[in-house]
Amino acid sequence: MTTTQTRASVVVIGAGQAGLSVAYYLKRLGLEPGDGLVVLDRGPGAGGAWQHRWEALRIGVAHRINDLPGLDDLGLSFETADRQRPAREVVAEYYEAYEKHFELDVVRPASVTQVFNRGIDLVVEYADVDGLHEIVTDVVVNATGTWGSPFVPWYGGLDAFEGEQITTTTYRDASDFEGKSVVVVGGGTSAIGFVMELENVAATITWVSRRPIELRDDGELNLEDSKRAVSAQDEAAREGRALPSVVSGTGVPRTRRIQSAIERGLLERKPMFDRVDATGVIWPDGSRADADVIVWATGFRPELRHLAPLRLREKEGGVTVGNASSWKDPRIFFAGYGPQASTIGAQRSGRTIARQVMAQLNNL
Repeated sequence: MTTTQTRASVVVIGAGQAGLSVAYYLKRLGLEPGDGLVVLDRGPGAGGAWQHRWEALRIGVAHRINDLPGLDDLGLSFETADRQRPAREVVAEYYEAYEKHFELDVVRPASVTQVFNRGIDLVVEYADVDGLHEIVTDVVVNATGTWGSPFVPWYGGLDAFEGEQITTTTYRDASDFEGKSVVVVGGGTSAIGFVMELENVAATITWVSRRPIELRDDGELNLEDSKRAVSAQDEAAREGRALPSVVSGTGVPRTRRIQSAIERGLLERKPMFDRVDATGVIWPDGSRADADVIVWATGFRPELRHLAPLRLREKEGGVTVGNASSWKDPRIFFAGYGPQASTIGAQRSGRTIARQVMAQLNNL
């Protein structure tokens, strides 16, 4: 297979909120798509991870979707978006219009396989329908997010389970579980949303989580306001530790829909089970719940496998990141990682990262 090679000053990996925000500001600072700036995205279309979300998810029910910088130039805002349409459709539509309006020329579907050093050159390898390609670059902005790396914790007997196991990324529609016994695992908004969607559809619903759920009474999930979550993410990133759960630092909003489900006894959480067998889950006291399906809404991990050749990971499990760049390799920037995670502040960090990237290019 022939590998084609090109060159660009900056390669942005990922065209979700974080990647598009950085690309927007890089273009404003003078980088043009082509030999200046290349944005790679593995998705089949615009929308980042949102294009893969489940059908029933609506804007206003999910985490707050912040506007991309300059989105108002198009007369668009997620604050006024249609809340009756699936969130995945609205986000994909807005992001596609955004990419076209600002001529970001996103390359897709392009799956980055590895980023590595060849002598003094930094090389990004990606695959598309035409084969393998390499881009020799000065700087990489990694904005891959977490959607492609769902986390499933290990419990004894998991391999013996004969039912179906799915994650947040593979959940599609409640009707898929009609008449089945379902165990939903997780303490975030996705887990709670699945439990509510499955009401009157599944034969039985068992909801479990590792810790009690902290319900906030302000009724809106706006992670921008959570200094505690931002601080915890920043501290972990600077120390090279695995990033903590965002929900553990913010809680879950007590919306009217959630409060109604609590009042009718739907959201009765059980503590985490101890093990799994062929047909269900078992608690330490020997009690059990039968399950045809286990839904693992247990969060995500940053998607960094393609950076493995650079050896950026620490033994603590994370990547040491300060001021958005790797402390081991200042040519590698992270957008949507740690305190810049897309649900916490990717938009406002885009300008800062873009300026730092341009400063790095000047140094080179």
